[in-house]
Amino acid sequence: MMALSRANVAGRRFRTESFHPFRRSATFTAALWVLAVLLSGCRCPCAAPDAPAHEAEVAGQTPPDEVVAPVVQRAEEPPKGILDLGPGEQVRLFDGAGLGQWKVTDFGGQGDVHVEDGAIVLEMGSYATGITWTGPVIRMNYEITLEAKRVEGNDFFCALTFPVADKPCTLVLGGWGGTLCGLSTIDYYDASENPTTTFYSFKKQTWYHVRLRVVPNRITAWLDGEELVDLDTTDRRIDIRAEMDLCQPLGIATWVTTGAVRNIYLTKLPDPIL
Repeated sequence: MMALSRANVAGRRFRTESFHPFRRSATFTAALWVLAVLLSGCRCPCAAPDAPAHEAEVAGQTPPDEVVAPVVQRAEEPPKGILDLGPGEQVRLFDGAGLGQWKVTDFGGQGDVHVEDGAIVLEMGSYATGITWTGPVIRMNYEITLEAKRVEGNDFFCALTFPVADKPCTLVLGGWGGTLCGLSTIDYYDASENPTTTFYSFKKQTWYHVRLRVVPNRITAWLDGEELVDLDTTDRRIDIRAEMDLCQPLGIATWVTTGAVRNIYLTKLPDPIL
């Protein structure tokens, strides 16, 4: 019995010593330390890769460390004016929507002038109906291109008055009964009586492409790509008929005829090499 009692006492002493508060605390702390090491050791290889920047951003917000350049809106380049054109550059004289810098020529007895389907329509008047350019002009080394058509009538549907240095001249299309073309006036003679006289059979409701070139000592015109006029102006007296005076320096007119014009462009040509 004494041996059993001692054994029981020894056992109780062992159990009491094994669960001593200080030793239990140290054991618990060591366990936590081991667990922390294990957790930190497996975090590196197991951690998910950083989310892409665009996924991390919240809509409408920018990460604080990202610098965003301010948005600069590019100003629209204003269209060039006639006097700003360089060699080979072109400017549109009619935008297809309104008369712009064209004004109705006050001939007296003229027909109505209006824009329709991207064209300027010159209605038949008692005599002439026309438009005159009110903006700046180029007087030498230039080309004018346009499209013109006869709508109704039997006389000229496009008389293009243009500057030749300090003088005016007119390219007549379809005058004197409907077929005559030429320049008015050359050495005091009308298009019907000078070296530029030519004839062309025009169809109504048909657009014709007109191209006019003015360079020193020469005026050249084409109709649908075919040369219509080529005049050496050296020692020639260039002028216009009195009826076209109001179209100076640049204008377009019809005569007892309804005509239409569109796609009017001016191109500056390089200065000639002297």
